[in-house]
Amino acid sequence: MIYVDSIRKEFKKTIKQPGLLGSVKSLFKPKTEKVVAVDNISFHVPKGEILGFIGPNGAGKSTVIKMLTGILTPTAGSCTINGKNPQKNRKSYVKEIGVVFGQRTQLWWDLPLCETYAVLKEIYEVEDSAYKRKMDLLNEVLDLQDFIKSPVRTLSLGQRMRADIAASLLHSPKVLFLDEPTIGLDVVVKDNIRRAIAQINEEEQTTVVLTTHDLSDIELLSKRIVMIDKGRNVFDGTVDELKSNFGQMRELHFELANEGDLTKLEYKAKFGLTDEDVTVKNDKSKVTVRFNSDCVPVGDMLSYTLSSIHVQDISVRDADIEEIIRRLYKKEVIADA
Repeated sequence: MIYVDSIRKEFKKTIKQPGLLGSVKSLFKPKTEKVVAVDNISFHVPKGEILGFIGPNGAGKSTVIKMLTGILTPTAGSCTINGKNPQKNRKSYVKEIGVVFGQRTQLWWDLPLCETYAVLKEIYEVEDSAYKRKMDLLNEVLDLQDFIKSPVRTLSLGQRMRADIAASLLHSPKVLFLDEPTIGLDVVVKDNIRRAIAQINEEEQTTVVLTTHDLSDIELLSKRIVMIDKGRNVFDGTVDELKSNFGQMRELHFELANEGDLTKLEYKAKFGLTDEDVTVKNDKSKVTVRFNSDCVPVGDMLSYTLSSIHVQDISVRDADIEEIIRRLYKKEVIADA
């Protein structure tokens, strides 16, 4: 469904010298430098997949999404979605995609939501029967009934986000681009939106590209991740592959019988570990030890802990995906240095 082949995007940035003289020089003879926002990124997405597209701030995610949606033109490389070029076939192409850009709404502020949808129906030339079927589905999945007659300006953030997602799906797009769809929402609303995205993806085989900083969205919705940093591909694979390749960190959780016993645990000295390989955090008697199981086997950590102190409860868990990705980014920074 989506083919991205070695796309690159460069911008020119004007360098202004300080002071009034610098402003005059910049006006008549500006000095510019080239900034590479996206550097030869490639990935393919089959029909019906939910792809997690992630990276730190400034990595180039939004620039890639804007090229895929036809807003920006690549400096080099190419991208096609459902066989169409987003820039050359823009008019026919936009009828096949839906886009939600974070907190930038596509709804009319003063119109009731139902009238906004009626306007979008005419813009996308959706037939009456298809519109009715789609509204019935969206009402069921996104629970719009309680506020569909309310002006958009009166909606809460959670209601507006659900309304925006519904607006992007009215014309049954083949590809849905979601940029931070759960940003700023409470846990209940986040869960409802995640379930809605998963249901629509399953029922209509809509291909979804999900950009988010909430990695819970990725774990719950996506089986595959494309990760970029500084405009380049860093990782392309499944969540399980990410955990297998970079998830050697484990977490030891236990509750102390005596809070003072924590000083008896000297993991760094015992196993010769660095600050990067082990960290210890505690909230009164509850302790979390994050450690690199490539340096110290889990059994050795358990044996040393239990032989050194008395605990009331103990468990070992895999590190969460946020910790894995943090380590991967840090590895990329060190490699660049």
